Amino acid sequence: MIIIFTGNGKGKTTAALGQAMRAIGNGSSTLMVQLIKGPWKSGEDESCKAFGESMKIVKKGKGFVKIAGDKLPFETHVDAAKEGLSYALEEIGTRKWNILILDEMWNALNLGLISKDEAFDFIDKASKLVDHLILTGRDCPSEFIDRADIVTEMREIKHPFHAGTQATASVEY
Repeated sequence: MIIIFTGNGKGKTTAALGQAMRAIGNGSSTLMVQLIKGPWKSGEDESCKAFGESMKIVKKGKGFVKIAGDKLPFETHVDAAKEGLSYALEEIGTRKWNILILDEMWNALNLGLISKDEAFDFIDKASKLVDHLILTGRDCPSEFIDRADIVTEMREIKHPFHAGTQATASVEY
């Protein structure tokens, strides 16, 4: 099953993590590969440790691309995203994982870190290796929505970021 969490509102990664928690409670194992999020720590990095071998989060991204003081060459971000896709396929090829969450997939696509062909190829391969493939990120293209089994769009109505408040621990990371 292919599940997409998209939209401009908060909650895409959070929804994917909630799906993982539910699945783990039913005896499944979940691998989350983050394609954009960089080396900084977030709450999910720590809480997933409580699930032992049933949950693993791997950050393959190098951080924000072209914003928030990013000084890395664009090619560094491209290489990291492609490495993330390769890593994910390799890991799920072991058949250890029932669920794969590819976090910020649509952001990586829309930023040009991966191509539509690479995304389609990845989805075709990955969906044969796991029970559920969960893909998150803003602005999922319609051709991917058409292929998914479940699509939920998060729509922002209000967020303190617009008033100048920075990201909040336990809410956004």
